[in-house]
Amino acid sequence: MSHNAQKRSNDDYKNPMEGRKVIFIEDSSDKENADGVRGHLEAIGNSDYRAGIYEKCVKRIIDIALSGIGLVVLSPVYLIVIIAIKIDDPGPVLFTQKRVGRNKKYFKLHKFRSMKMSTPHDVPTHMLDNPDQYITKVGRLMRRTSIDELPQVWDIFMGNMSIIGPRPALWNQDVLVAERDKYNANDVKPGLTGWAQINGRDELEIPDKAKLDGDYVKKLSFPFDVKCFIGTIFSVVKSDGVVEGGTGELHKKEKNQ
Repeated sequence: MSHNAQKRSNDDYKNPMEGRKVIFIEDSSDKENADGVRGHLEAIGNSDYRAGIYEKCVKRIIDIALSGIGLVVLSPVYLIVIIAIKIDDPGPVLFTQKRVGRNKKYFKLHKFRSMKMSTPHDVPTHMLDNPDQYITKVGRLMRRTSIDELPQVWDIFMGNMSIIGPRPALWNQDVLVAERDKYNANDVKPGLTGWAQINGRDELEIPDKAKLDGDYVKKLSFPFDVKCFIGTIFSVVKSDGVVEGGTGELHKKEKNQ
């Protein structure tokens, strides 16, 4: 990669809103963002969130220990998944996306690729036209069982994510980012799973998801992380809240009843 190309790549991962408090301003002249709304973020000040001892030290030690063990234990699973992806739809095994990390710092999130090579990049599944057409056969199984998320164990080990925390937003999910700012939910490290994931997941409307993420921040502690972890196991087994191509489906169901 040339020096100029490397510089452009680094610039892509610099968020001008990093460390700032933001609000979302609707503006019809802006491009439609990943939340399906036209507008942009505006800074209204700096974040005053202060992490406690558990979050700064203990939680990180737990993340390193468990993710390190996970990388070793899950290596046979990784190998099987890699082979299956290659056979089903030739192309890169991993799928990367620019996501919003702690303090709104951008980072590169990794997933096993569950969608075809022709799928539009940086577009949430719920905004695709007939998303089922893009999901591979292996991908459908991976998404139902959350196996596609396993490469994020590496992201946890590297310090970009935590085992438990709000799911990292896409870099252009401005509405979600602004809603989370109301509850300091952008000021903690994003997680592989979290409180919102065991209370609705894909079915939640953005304000409801952000509120649950805020509840997590308020209750952030070792016992609450354990509760989220155990809840995730039950949710994955039951495939709770997994709606291909859907967000806010829980609200839609209630309206139709």
